[in-house]
Order: sequence, then C-alpha cells, then structure tokens
Amino acid sequence: MNENSTDRGDAGVAVPEFTEQFARTARFALGVPHHFTVSPDGLRVLFVRSMAGDDPMSGLWLYESGRERLLADPLLLGEEPGSVPEAERVRRERAREFAAGVVSYATDAEARLVAFALGGELWTVTTDGDAPRRIPAAGPVVDPRPSPDGASIAYVSGGALHVVRADGTGGRPLAVPEKPEVSYGLAEHTAAESMGRSRGYWWSPSGDALLVARVDDSPVQRWYLADPADPARPPRAVRYPVAGTANAEVSLHILRLSGGWTPVELPAAADAEEPLRSRGWTDRAFEYVVSAGWDAHGPLVRVQTRDQRTAVLLAVDPYSGTTETLHTERDPVWVELVPGLPGRTASGTAITAFTAGDGLRGLRIGGVRSPGGVNVREVLGTVGERVFFLANEEPTEIHVWFHDPADGFVRLSEGPGVHCARAGGGTVVLDSLTESGRTVTVLRGGEPAGRIAVLAEEPVVVPKPLPLSLGERELRAQLYLPSWHKPGSGPLPVLLNPYAGAQMQLVVRARLWWSCLSQWFAEQGFAVLVTDGRGTPGRGREWEQAVHGDRLGPVLQDQIDALHDAAERYPDLDLGAVAIRGWSFGGYLAAGAVLHHPEIFHAAVAGAAPTDRRLYDTHWEERFLGHPEVFPEAYRRSSLVPYAHLLSRPLLLVHGVADDNVVFAHTLRLSAALLAAGRPHRVLPLSGAGHRVTARDQASSLLRLETAFLKESLGR
Repeated sequence: MNENSTDRGDAGVAVPEFTEQFARTARFALGVPHHFTVSPDGLRVLFVRSMAGDDPMSGLWLYESGRERLLADPLLLGEEPGSVPEAERVRRERAREFAAGVVSYATDAEARLVAFALGGELWTVTTDGDAPRRIPAAGPVVDPRPSPDGASIAYVSGGALHVVRADGTGGRPLAVPEKPEVSYGLAEHTAAESMGRSRGYWWSPSGDALLVARVDDSPVQRWYLADPADPARPPRAVRYPVAGTANAEVSLHILRLSGGWTPVELPAAADAEEPLRSRGWTDRAFEYVVSAGWDAHGPLVRVQTRDQRTAVLLAVDPYSGTTETLHTERDPVWVELVPGLPGRTASGTAITAFTAGDGLRGLRIGGVRSPGGVNVREVLGTVGERVFFLANEEPTEIHVWFHDPADGFVRLSEGPGVHCARAGGGTVVLDSLTESGRTVTVLRGGEPAGRIAVLAEEPVVVPKPLPLSLGERELRAQLYLPSWHKPGSGPLPVLLNPYAGAQMQLVVRARLWWSCLSQWFAEQGFAVLVTDGRGTPGRGREWEQAVHGDRLGPVLQDQIDALHDAAERYPDLDLGAVAIRGWSFGGYLAAGAVLHHPEIFHAAVAGAAPTDRRLYDTHWEERFLGHPEVFPEAYRRSSLVPYAHLLSRPLLLVHGVADDNVVFAHTLRLSAALLAAGRPHRVLPLSGAGHRVTARDQASSLLRLETAFLKESLGR
C-alpha cells in the first residue's frame, strides 16, 4: 500500500488515521497523569502530565482541595529541545520514559518542596504557591532529591554526588569519582534495565546522611554504538555486561553531610546448599545490589548472588557499616524479585514474599500471610501499619489490596481491569485501566472525593477483543476480529501479535495501546490472536520458570497450541495464511516461529529481536539460561542465529540502529547468517531509533509498511 494513500478499509477508518494518531500520541501515553505522590497528611497529590493527548511536554501538577494547579510549566521555564544530559537520557531510556519536560521529580517528607531537573538544570518549587526557582548546580543535573527535612537537595552531575542547600547556597560535592569509569549515586545498567532499581542514593530520615552506591564500570566491556546515517558523528561508548562477562563492581557507603564516610560491609558470598549446587552452575558471590532504602529503623539493603538463587535482606548499622541478616530467600531456579520488597511498616514489621503451596507468590507481614489464591505482583508502599500492594486472582486482572492489623487483607479496587495506587494519610489515588479507558480517582476514607483528569486522546480504533482460555494449559488469550466481518462470510488470514516474554502481559482486561494496535491490524483484514503463555507473569512460580534453560521452545509451543484451539472454535481463521509479528521478545518469538515452524507460520515481522542470547545482559539472561560457558547448548537452543539456514518463509527484520538495549548487532548477525545460508529476507534499519521507535514519521509509517509486507507475503 502506498504510504500516502487515504484508501479506507471496510471499517470506514482511513488507514493512515490510526497510525498517525498512534505515533502522535506516543502510543496514547501523552496527556496521562502519572508518577503520583500523596502527602503524608493526604491533602496534596503531585503528578506529571502534559497539557493534551498530543503534547509531548510534561509539566508538574498539584491536586489539592479538588482542584488541579500547574506548578511547573517547562515551556515557561525555557527547556530547549535536545538539552537533556547524556546520563539523564540513559536514565529515561532505562525507565522507558520518552516524554520531554518534567518527567520525574522528588519531594521532601511532607511533599512541600519538590525538586526536578529540566534541560540539565536544577529547579525547585513549593506546593505553597511560590514560583519555580532555579538552583545553582555544578553541572548537568541528574536525579535531584530533597532531604526529608527539605533543608538540602542532592543530585548527580558528571558521576559525582553533590549536595546544595534548598536556598541555593553551600553547594559542594560529597563524593567525586576517582576515575572516569566510576560514578556515585547512579544505578548501573543491570540494576536499571533488569532488576528494577533505578536509583543510586537514599537520604536518611533526618537528612544528615545518605546511603550511596559507588559503581565501578571498569571491569565491564565497552561497546560502541554509531548511527551509519551520520558518519561524521563519533560512536557512543557504552558499558554493557553481556551474559558470562564481568559486571560492574557496586559498593555502598554512608556519607554524612558533616563529612564522615563509612563503607557498608556487604557479605562476599552466600552459604553453599546442596539443592542449589545441583543445578550445574553455582556462583554464590553477592554481585547484585537489587534494592536499598532508609527508613526510621535504619538502612535496608537487599543483595543477590550472581546465580540469582539466593537473596538476602540486610539491616545496616549507619555508624559502623556492619550488617545483620534479616531475611534469606532461596530458590533452586531463581529468586524472583518482587518490586517494593522487602520492606518494613512504621513499627518495623518486616514485609517479605513467600511461595505458597499452589506456586503463587504470597506476602508475609510479620507473622501474617496473604490469603491463598492471591498472587502478589508488587508492594506499593506503607502508610503507618497499612501495607498497599498489587495482586491478581485471575491473571488478566490486577487489583489494589491493603493489609492492616485491624482490617486484615482487603481488596480496594473493583471491576475488571489493571489497577494501581499511591497513598498518603487517609487518601488513595486509584489509577484504573479498564476496557473503556483510564480513570484516576482520589479516594478519601475509602470513598471517591474527586478525579484527576486524563487528557489522552480517544483512539479512533476501539478494541473489541474476545477473551479466550485456550488449550490444556488454559492459555489466556484475546481474539480481535474485523468489526465488519460476519461469521461464515469467508476465511480470514491470521496474525499472531504476542509479546509472551517475562515480566509483561498483553492479555489483560484493559484498553492499552497494544490492544488498540491489535484491533487496527484486525481492521486491515486479519484475525489477530494475542496469547500469554508460559514465562509470563501472573500464574505463579512454576509457570514463570517453565522457560528455564529454553527461552523459545515452551513459549512457541503455547502460541501454536493457542492458534489451533482458536481455529477450532472460530472456523473463519485460515490456518493456510498465518503470520506473526512482534517487538523485542515478541520480535524474537516471531523470527523463531518462521525458522522452526514454517509448516504453521507463513510470514513474520521481527522488530528489535534479540537473536543471539549471548548478547544480552548478565542479570537478565543468566536468570533463564545460566552461565554461557557452563550451558552453551542452552544459549544455542535459545538463539536464532544458529538456525538461519532453516528459513523458508518471508521475514522482515526491523531494528533501530541506536538501540542500546537490544543492540543492532542482533539483527545484523541474523541477517549475515541468513545471507550466508542463501536465505532471502528483508532488513529495515531505523536511523536514530532506539529500542522504542519514537520519531513520529517512523512510528506511523512502520505500521503501514508492516501491513503491506504481511499482506504481500500471504498473497492478500
């Protein structure tokens, strides 16, 4: 199809209309409030949001007394395009944050003083009505955070941790890198990309000291990323610890504003246990600092071994740096890291996870356990003794729960959907994604007291998925049919549109960007099937660990089983014309499908596919496949490059050449192997694009090009 065509499909929606909206709205993310902070008294709610559904510039907002007020407008404060420092750009890439303006912030303990970075400059604003104020800084600012008492602000610049008084005076460095490969106060690549730890320093409650991570990247191999479209621009050097290679060396230190410096004595290695040794590769060294914090009872640190089978929660003495083990968790496959855990209530009651008899993940609060059949996904935080968390009973729904000693375990959210929350005092901000869209409700005393506006655009294509449970494993799936199709009116080519990888679900009872995209592909004449199989979250330990040692086989088999069962139920699905598309892990799955099962899959579009599992980072890849020198066959079995000679179906490989997560080398290596084997294929490099395609022209045109390729390949 010509990219400039305004031909309309049978659904009556201009083909470019949705794709342009999809790109213009950054996948319907613009205009959506997020990053909520509720003050301890429950009277104020801070958040970031742009002014409209197509406005890429986020501002800082305050909700108070039922009204919204813009605290910081980046346009008025003079942010210049392209002024984001490199360290901040990397932080946003790891956080999957691609808006401009005020995209993150931090507050003091009372949520009165707010600090944020804009164009590399340090700004503060108060919730009392004062105008934003620029604070002098030593250089481009990353991750500024006020002390709990609001007296000081810490930030990172040039890898050094600095502190300045809130009035802008007394700025000085607290920790300066000893060499270029060292940084203080930043999260290393594996922490931010694979462990969910985006921070590198934490204030003490009294504001007189900080717990700080020192990261030495010198052991990590150096990669060079370049954009061939701009040969005058030098390559960008990045430190990337691929599976089987050295990690960054991470240590923790207590830094006092008065000048004291105390190293934290982290344990060197876990005790050996026979059930862990029997897995074939054991590395008991505590190489990973997976979480940290500092509450009223002192610093908390959680460390994990290189083989990820042992995780230990440590209490740190802030004066001596010695540690005491509070909790140890072991698993013969891997210890799953639950976001927000471990933690403590205001009284110091420990909050930890456990695996129940049914394999679901439970929550232990002191001596109390969460009820059976409830799978805990994340701990959101505490208000006094009340613990808020996310959990599911049915995998396609995620609800907000809380526990306190008086009420026990209570589910707060109602109705099918994906819900989240933030709380403070007696106020809860309930962020709900349902099949009809998104709402943000402010609850006080458990009752609705107002709403925070969601300014996202309504999609021109509204998804209408058919919920399914397929095959003997009751695979959760959704089938999207063209709105104009009548059952029995003729066969429909089938398009599988999965992700199906770890830590992400597509099959949920909520209208998200991927459900809108699946419906749009359906309107182009496909029956679109989306399935979450083994390895995806929400169904317990055994389900998630089924991909251990083989990242492709079980996942691909689930897609095939779902396809066949869906075709039996809906005879209009044409099994003689089946395509598959996806991005990242979904792209890997798509390419693997046509390589290993050409008798089922007749065409594929693989975007940003990790084709060589040896080229992905240590913490992520070794969790599933172990050490590549010990388990080379697992890496070969799970990679695509060794099987390039099997290709007999049309394959389009798409990749951003600036991708520093799944680097462009993955696609180049598979393409080279395909060429060497004499296997025709197509490669579409996206100049300047990272792991997510954000340029509007690229994002819009890419969907139309994919559709044209798939229709051509299937003879439609």
